[in-house]
Amino acid sequence: MSKKELIKRYVLFIVSLFFSALGVAVTKHGELGVSPISSVSNVLSFKFTDISLGMWLIIWNCILIAGQIIILRKDFKAVQLLQIPLSFIFGYFTDLGMWLVSYISVNNYIAQIIFVFSGIVILGFGISLSVTANVIMNSGEAFVKAVSDKSGKNFGNIKISFDICNVILSLILSLVLFNGEVIGTREGTVITALFTGLAVKFFIKILKSPLKKSLGVYSERT
Repeated sequence: MSKKELIKRYVLFIVSLFFSALGVAVTKHGELGVSPISSVSNVLSFKFTDISLGMWLIIWNCILIAGQIIILRKDFKAVQLLQIPLSFIFGYFTDLGMWLVSYISVNNYIAQIIFVFSGIVILGFGISLSVTANVIMNSGEAFVKAVSDKSGKNFGNIKISFDICNVILSLILSLVLFNGEVIGTREGTVITALFTGLAVKFFIKILKSPLKKSLGVYSERT
C-alpha cells in the first residue's frame, strides 16, 4: 500500500468517526437509549452530568483498549495504540454532534423513534466508511477480536455476547445509580442493535466500489 493511499484511508476513517459519532448523538437525542457499545457510557452520563457523553465514551474506549492489552499481552501490536487518539477524536465528535442536534426539539414519541432510526442510518453510514477504510478497528470491535482470537470462538458469536454484556451492565448500573430505575437503556437500544448491521450492509453494498476507486484501490483488498 502506497503512502498516499494510506493517508487517504486514514482520512476516510476519521470522516467515518464523525458520522458514527453523529449517529450516536442523534440516537441519544431521541432519549430511547443508544447502541449497546455506548449504553454504559450513556447511563453514566445521566448520573454524572459534569462529564459529557463524549468524555464517558473516551473513558470506556480506553478501558476496552486496556482490556485488549491484558488479553493479548505480547500479541498486542503497537499500531493498535492508535485506538487511543482515535477514541478521543470520536468522543469529541460525539459532543459536537450532541451540540448540533441540541437545537432540535423532540416532544413526542414518534419524534423519538424517528431520531433513533435516523441515528441508525447515520451510524451505519459511518461504520461502512470505516470498514472500507480498513486501517484500524474501533476499540469495541478490536476488543471482541482479541477475545475471539484468544478463545478460538467465532467473532460473530463473541460480538453478540459482548453487546448483551454491555446492555446487562448498563441496566445494572442504572438500577444501582438510580435507586431501581432503568435510565438510559430502553427500546432504542434494542432497535439499534437489530438494525445497525442492516444499515452497514446496505451502505457497504452501494459505496464500496466508488470509495475504493477514490482511494486508488482496484483490487479486492477490502
